[in-house]
Amino acid sequence: MSKKFLPVLLVLTVASLFVAFQTQGRGGGDNPKTKNEKILRNVGMLLEQGHYSPKNINDSFSKQVLNRFVKDLDEDKSIFLQSDIDSFSKFDNRIDDEIHGAKLESFYAINDSYTRRLNQASQYFTDILSKPFDFTKDENVLLDGDKLSYPKTEADKKEVWRKRLKYMVLSKYSDMLDDREANKNKKPLSATDSAGALGKAAPKKFVYKADSTLEREARDMIRKQIDRYFTTLKTHNTNDELFSSFVNAITGEMDPHSNYFAPVDSRGFNEMMSGKFYGIGAQLKEEESKIKIASLITGMPAWKSGEIGVNDEVIKIGQGNAEPVDVTGYAVTDAVKLIRGSEAGTEVRLTVRKPDGSIKVVSLKRGEIKLEDTFAKSAIIKGEHKIGYIYLPEFYMDFEKPNGAKCSEDVAKEIVKLKAENVEGIVMDLRGNGGGSLPEVVKMAGLFIEDGPICQVRGRDEKQPYLWKDRDKSILYSGPLTVMVDEGSASASEIFAAAIQDYKRGIIIGSTSTYGKGTVQRTIPLNPEAENPAFAKNTEDLGTVKLTLQKFYRINGGATQLKGVTPDVVIPDRYEFFKSREKDNDAALNWDEINKADYHPWVSTYSSDAVINAAKDQVNTSSTFQSMKQQIEWIDKKNDKEVSLNLAKYKADLQQMKTAYKQLDSLYKLPKELTVLNNPADTTGLGTDKERMDRNKQFLNRLKGDIYVDETVKVMNNMINQTNIAVNAASAESKKQN
Repeated sequence: MSKKFLPVLLVLTVASLFVAFQTQGRGGGDNPKTKNEKILRNVGMLLEQGHYSPKNINDSFSKQVLNRFVKDLDEDKSIFLQSDIDSFSKFDNRIDDEIHGAKLESFYAINDSYTRRLNQASQYFTDILSKPFDFTKDENVLLDGDKLSYPKTEADKKEVWRKRLKYMVLSKYSDMLDDREANKNKKPLSATDSAGALGKAAPKKFVYKADSTLEREARDMIRKQIDRYFTTLKTHNTNDELFSSFVNAITGEMDPHSNYFAPVDSRGFNEMMSGKFYGIGAQLKEEESKIKIASLITGMPAWKSGEIGVNDEVIKIGQGNAEPVDVTGYAVTDAVKLIRGSEAGTEVRLTVRKPDGSIKVVSLKRGEIKLEDTFAKSAIIKGEHKIGYIYLPEFYMDFEKPNGAKCSEDVAKEIVKLKAENVEGIVMDLRGNGGGSLPEVVKMAGLFIEDGPICQVRGRDEKQPYLWKDRDKSILYSGPLTVMVDEGSASASEIFAAAIQDYKRGIIIGSTSTYGKGTVQRTIPLNPEAENPAFAKNTEDLGTVKLTLQKFYRINGGATQLKGVTPDVVIPDRYEFFKSREKDNDAALNWDEINKADYHPWVSTYSSDAVINAAKDQVNTSSTFQSMKQQIEWIDKKNDKEVSLNLAKYKADLQQMKTAYKQLDSLYKLPKELTVLNNPADTTGLGTDKERMDRNKQFLNRLKGDIYVDETVKVMNNMINQTNIAVNAASAESKKQN
């Protein structure tokens, strides 16, 4: 454990003792309100004493937390009334006092109001959807909550819901009209032909339905959806869940990546980091507001039991002999949290209703489920040159097993296989890679450089940053390298891309910038005394906080925070205007810079500037990319407007939008697909596993038509050509001298 981290744990230990001393005079620790106050105070002390760049927890902070929590509860302003919002103003300067020890009142007042208003809203839809809608009337609905005001009266609120429900019915009704039009002249297969050709029952004969019938059926479908929505919402929004949201409004106001995890939420926190988790090997689905078994993984606990089947309804989930939790109305994600565990061999009991109506309790032992799709994989692209392609969806590392999966080792294996096939360049695809293990980034960057610093990390009040270095002088791959990124490439991905860019080791290609997450978090228990065997038995589980403790800096001195990494070659991106980067969060930490590290740029056999300038010219003069950019900007502006609830206008707008998306999709399709093949070393490993073969086929097909991969290949071809010219020139000069 880092010595710099010890004071943070000490703060929590002292905080726990302080709160325990205070609460002794108020009554037992079983009181949920007492527990919530403990959590709130411990979180506050942790943020103030441990956060990298803490904001002052004062009246201004309190007001921001209040606004954030209310928005989280009612983002589209369809639950609260303006009078509720006005009444909450008394807590503008109160929440900071509650964090510092005052009696907790704000959460309960807001929670009570939210629950009451939610129940009111849930009563509207039955009446609203009981009568036909007039889709000839000219009216619009605005769906962007940021542009709306809170309704002033309950009648105004009901009108908000009327328009929203009308929009939902209109959307469904429009689809049904289109479906009727498309099928009215189709002749269905006969029962014999259909069953013989497809091995299934014959499709039902198309029945032409009147507009009024379709409108009524559309309303009925939406009624069922909204009923399920409110059932799930009410079940999900327990006092504990809403309190977690309240605490996360506090941590989220400090910065977007400091989060609170209630005990049930913190169980599987490292799953995506290790590329595996512990479960029963069953995929769940929601059907008619019920949670059912969608599929089973062959060889895993649920499949092995022989007692769980597809379409079984999951009614209750229990941990060992503990009282099971009734999951009726639960969201699938919440049920999954209960089924997954932190250890193999632990027991989970499922109460299921079989399709015949019988009830059965099935005891299962959790097993390790490996998420193979999160692991590195490669392919070979054949064209002007033979190019290796490596896809890495995250920087994973199994922290629990010394010999577990590590992305640096897996990428190294892929490089070795590609070198064996004599590839002339390698593409590293980090698009959508949200980050992961910092040590793995350092090791992976070291595969491409001799040795030296990879990034700088500085903690709170530290004058000198810590240098993360690659100390291995060996280089696994020294040829031309490109790195693909997009707005979803974050954290560890940005460190890797920045290091490659600063060393001039390769060329970065992607959207205008990466995500911009340049901070380091660590998970801290809110009751560290629970780790002491002397106290653990009687210690209450308060959950954990993922706390921002440090900040990343490039070796050139600039932070990756907020600005991210700007690619050398920028390509238009259809998600550019979604405003989902770090800079789009008003609580994000700022950008700054420190002194650059001592490092020596790579000396390549090609001119980086020449390759980059040629690629920029190609993108800027490409009619495809320019059309793509125009379509993206048009769609963004169109999505920002009100939606018509007049059927004719709605369909016209919808057709216009469909045409734009269709044109955009056509621009993303390559006129001629790339030739993408498996590495021969991987082909034999597929065996006869149909599921693995299908996943592999999808992987190759996706690459074949990827316009961004195609552009990257063009850049790579230029790099290889220049390298070959330089090598040939050097060889000729050597022969001349000899």
